[in-house]
Amino acid sequence: QVQLVESGGGLVQPGGSLRLACAASGIMFSPNEMAWYRQAPGKERELVAAVWSGGSPNYADSVKGRFTISRDNAKNTVYLQMNSLKPEDTAVYYCYNRGYNRGVAYIDWGQGTQVTVSS
Repeated sequence: QVQLVESGGGLVQPGGSLRLACAASGIMFSPNEMAWYRQAPGKERELVAAVWSGGSPNYADSVKGRFTISRDNAKNTVYLQMNSLKPEDTAVYYCYNRGYNRGVAYIDWGQGTQVTVSS
């Protein structure tokens, strides 16, 4: 099992920036996918950005050009740089890890960090 601990959330004004970090510990299978999801009040959880080890990132259309996902494999950490934030980006952001071992997928979630975009 992988433990995921998010940090970096908070309150920011529209147009501002935040950087989220997710540190993973435990048994990490490779290759693995690390991602950020978010869930706004009354809405379903949605994918924000994801990246496989050694792969290219993919983004939700709503954040393309504003958010950047990156990972430091040596530190088992994934980041989400969020620029030009909008009120509709307000949500709880969750870190996600999916690894495979002998064809079996192992999925873990972080506890979430609140991001609020408001003036």
